[in-house]
Amino acid sequence: MTQTTNDQPTGRATDAVVPVLAFAGIVVAVMQTLLVPVIKDLPQLLDTEPSNATWVLTSTLLSGAVATPIMGRLGDLFGKRRMLILSLAVMVVGALVSAVTSALLPMIVGRTLQGFAMGAIPLGIGLMRDMLPREKLGSAMALMSSSIGVGGGLALPAAALVAQHADWHALFYGAAGLGVLSIVLTLLLAPESPLRAEGSFDLPGALGLSLGLVLLLLPITKGSDWGWTSGTTLGLFAASVVVLVLWGLYELRTAAPLVDLRTTVRPAVLFTNLASIMVGVSFYVVSLVLPQLLQLPTATGYGLGQSMVVAGLLVAPLGLTMMFTAPVYARLSAQYGPKVTLITGMLIIGIGYGAGLGLMNAAWQALVISVVLGAGIGLAYSSLPALIVGAVPASETGAANGLNTLMRSIGTSTSSAVIGMVLANTANNVNGVAIPTMHGFRVSFLIATAAVAVGLLFALFLPKQRPAAGPQLRASSEEDANLARAEEVLRGFHGRVLDAEGTPVARAKVTLIDRRGRQAGATLSAEDGSYALAVPSEGAYVLAAQATGHAPLASAATHAGDERAVELDLALPGETVTV
Repeated sequence: MTQTTNDQPTGRATDAVVPVLAFAGIVVAVMQTLLVPVIKDLPQLLDTEPSNATWVLTSTLLSGAVATPIMGRLGDLFGKRRMLILSLAVMVVGALVSAVTSALLPMIVGRTLQGFAMGAIPLGIGLMRDMLPREKLGSAMALMSSSIGVGGGLALPAAALVAQHADWHALFYGAAGLGVLSIVLTLLLAPESPLRAEGSFDLPGALGLSLGLVLLLLPITKGSDWGWTSGTTLGLFAASVVVLVLWGLYELRTAAPLVDLRTTVRPAVLFTNLASIMVGVSFYVVSLVLPQLLQLPTATGYGLGQSMVVAGLLVAPLGLTMMFTAPVYARLSAQYGPKVTLITGMLIIGIGYGAGLGLMNAAWQALVISVVLGAGIGLAYSSLPALIVGAVPASETGAANGLNTLMRSIGTSTSSAVIGMVLANTANNVNGVAIPTMHGFRVSFLIATAAVAVGLLFALFLPKQRPAAGPQLRASSEEDANLARAEEVLRGFHGRVLDAEGTPVARAKVTLIDRRGRQAGATLSAEDGSYALAVPSEGAYVLAAQATGHAPLASAATHAGDERAVELDLALPGETVTV
C-alpha cells in the first residue's frame, strides 16, 4: 500500500484549503463564459463562417465533459492536488495559445485545453472530503460545487468590460494570469490528500468513455446547425449508444474500472445524477435568455436596451447569490439532510422561472429573477456533492464527483442546444438579422420549468439520508463520537483503531478490501481512534489498518448487507522501526 503519512495537512493549510480550492473552481468556471460577450462577433474576429466559429465554444464543452471523470479517477489513484495542479496548468497553456492567435484552428486547440480544466471541480470536492473536519465539510463542498455558477456569473460583466474597452485577446491573458495565481495558491496552501485508491488507471475505459461522450455531445451541440433529423446527427447518436453500451459491458468486467457502474446504479447515486442533468438544464437557460433580453433594443417593443456591461452586471447576482447560499445550505443540510435541501432548491428554481414568465418588462425585474434563481440553483448545486459523497466509498470520491459534474455538463449542453433551437425557430428576420422574440424567451422559461419538475421527481426518489455532517456531530465524549460515526455508516463497519496497549491511534489509514482483493473504501481514523466505512454489498471483507510506528493489521470480517453498522475494533501489533 502507498505510504502517505508524510502528507498530513497542517492546521494552517486546513484553514486555507476552502478559499483556495473555491478560487480554483471559480477560475475554471470563468473559461465557460469567457467568450459569451463576443459570441456574435467571433466569425468576424476569426475570419470564418458562423458555423465554424461555434466550434470555439463546442470544443471547450467537449473537452470538459471528457476530462471530469478521467481526472477524478486519476486524482483518486495518484493524488487529487497533483491532478488539480495539472488541470490548471493545461488550462493556462490553452489560454496562452488562444491569446496569441486569431486563426480558427489554433483557437480551437487553445479552447480545448482550457476546457480540460473542468476536472478541477470534482478534484477539489474530493480534496475537501479527505482533508476537512466534518463540521466544515458541508459548507465547503457547497461552495466548491456552486463555484461553477459563481465563476460564470462574475465572468460575464468582467469579460464584457474587457471586450468593450480592450483587444479581445486580453480576455485570455487575464484567464492565464488567474490560472497561474490559482496554481501558486494551491501549491502553497492546499495539502495533498493522503488517501489513494488501489489499482491502476483504466486506459481502455477512459478512451471508450471519451469516444462515447464526444459522439453523444457533438450532435447535441451541433444538431441545430446540422438538422436534428439529418443523417449525421442521427448517425452520431446511434454510434454513441453503441460505444457507451460496449464501454459499460467492459467496465463491468474489468477489475479496476474507470467508473464503478455497480456504484452508479445505487438509488442515491443514480437519482442524484439524473437530477443533476435537470439542474444543469435549468442553470443554463437563464444564462442564455436574460443577457439577450437585456441587450435587445427597446425599438423591438420588449427589449430592455441595456449595454453589454450593464447586462452582465444585472445577471451577475445569479453567481453571487449562489456563493452566499453555501453557508445557508450547510445549516439546512445539517438539520434536514441534503435530499431536503435539493428539493427546496428545485422548488425555488421553479418559482423563479414561473415568476419570470411575467417579469420580463424592466431591468430590475431581470435582477430579481437572477437573485431568486441564483438562490435555488445554489442550494441544488450545493446538495449534489454531499449526496454523492454520502453514497460512495472515500476512495471513489473523485471519480464519482467527476461523473456527477459530467451529468451537469450534459444538462447544460442539452440546454444550450434546445434553447438555441427554440430561439432560432421563433426569431423574427429583420433585414437579414434574426431577432429573438418574447415568445421564444417565454417558451425557454417553460422548458426550464419542465426540467425542474422532472428533476424534482428524481429527487423525490432519493433514499432518505441522515443530515449532513455538521456541528451536531461534535461529540462531547469518546462514546458520543463513536456513536456519531456509527450512525454515519448505517451499512458498514465502525469501531476504533488501537495500539497494543489499547490506546487510540489517530490518523491511521483503514482500508476496506472486498473478496476480489479490490479496495472498496478507505478512511483515516479520528483523534479518538474511531473510524467508519460503508460497504457496497453483503459479503466477506478484509479491514486493513496501518499507522506510522506500528506494524500493519489485516482483519477478516463479514457483513450481511442489511442496514446496520458492524462494530469492529482494530488492534495494531507492537511498534515497528520506521525507516
